[in-house]
Amino acid sequence: MTRTASIERNTHETQIKLSFSIDGEGNSQIVTPVPFLNHMLELFTKHGHFDLTVQANGDVEVDDHHTTEDVGICLGETLKEALGDKKGIKRYGQAKVPMDEALAEVIVDLSNRPHLEFRANFPSEKVGSFDTELVHEFLWKLALEARMNLHVIVHYGFNTHHMIEAIFKALARAIDDATQIDPRVKGVPSTKGML
Repeated sequence: MTRTASIERNTHETQIKLSFSIDGEGNSQIVTPVPFLNHMLELFTKHGHFDLTVQANGDVEVDDHHTTEDVGICLGETLKEALGDKKGIKRYGQAKVPMDEALAEVIVDLSNRPHLEFRANFPSEKVGSFDTELVHEFLWKLALEARMNLHVIVHYGFNTHHMIEAIFKALARAIDDATQIDPRVKGVPSTKGML
């Protein structure tokens, strides 16, 4: 079973081509006009053992919002599509990841009920030219389009870059955990009989 999906999304604000493979080797080809987003997506791919290709253009002369948001939308849509009927998956995943002084925890439920709980207070409003409020925007759109329950907690930290990097690494590991096939699971892991 090949769990992959691709999407092309074109609006007046962004043009995005994105391909995502759940069962990858950690390979990424990320080209967006948002350098910090590129960095986060590269390490997300590596630490989740996914394969991800992103080619994006956006109206960054306005700001990075539309590009970051729409990449989150596309990644969420391809994750949902790649999962298919979700038969045999573990469904739940969690990870705690330290990044020097920062510690982030991410818990996911691939429940088909989108929700984001985000508990992180960043000391800085920017990392380089990237607005740190866009981390919430990216994660909310990812959760919404993947239709997953996503809880993100930064327990502590004082370097904003480290805190965000820990989030993306923990996100990767939690999604990797939740998408694993468990041979003990017959059908979908829900008493409802569907997710």
